[in-house]
Amino acid sequence: MKRRNFRENNQPLVMIIPMIDIMLFLLVFFMLSTIYMVQTNNFQVTLPQSETKQQQENPPNVIKVTVMANGEIMFEDEKVQKNQLAQKIFKTLSADNETFFVLLGDKMTRYEQVVNVLEIMKKSGIRHISIATEVKQ
Repeated sequence: MKRRNFRENNQPLVMIIPMIDIMLFLLVFFMLSTIYMVQTNNFQVTLPQSETKQQQENPPNVIKVTVMANGEIMFEDEKVQKNQLAQKIFKTLSADNETFFVLLGDKMTRYEQVVNVLEIMKKSGIRHISIATEVKQ
């Protein structure tokens, strides 16, 4: 019968290959899960294309104002009239003055309609306005 030597001090082995596999699995898992966490619109808007691409961090409070092809205005997912838009903006800004607003205009929308909505947004005292476009491929 063989006896163990308890005075012998073996160093534990660190298996690096299984750790790399687990880290890659977690990376893929979180990348796929964030795709479904992104807020999407429930209505179809075809954005105009632009060659320049400006990437910015996602601020915590982003409000989307959409001008549809038929001229309807959507504040987030709610259909509003032009006179109601200013009230909604004032209400949102009273809760958080640093709210970011993104203006989405369908490319088939008349330019005048988008400019009218942008003018309402500026008059309402918005400090942060962005216009959404798609990057040309």
